Amino acid sequence: MPIKSYLAHPEEGQKEALIAALSKIDHCDVIPSENKDLLIVVTDTENKTDDEKVKESIEAIESLKLLAMVSGFNTPKNN
Repeated sequence: MPIKSYLAHPEEGQKEALIAALSKIDHCDVIPSENKDLLIVVTDTENKTDDEKVKESIEAIESLKLLAMVSGFNTPKNN
């Protein structure tokens, strides 16, 4: 299960639009910064294919200026 965290910088004046767009993506949680024009994005997917689809969806958002991965790791699935 890939779990990754990112810092997302919105285009100027587009923070709320970016929050709304990110909130619509499955397996994606958004935490807005209270004192900066910055969002914390955490993704949690079942496999690498889903992880890549989520990242592509995030990068396609027009109100996104820059996406920087902070950390990422893959945990084995327990049965």
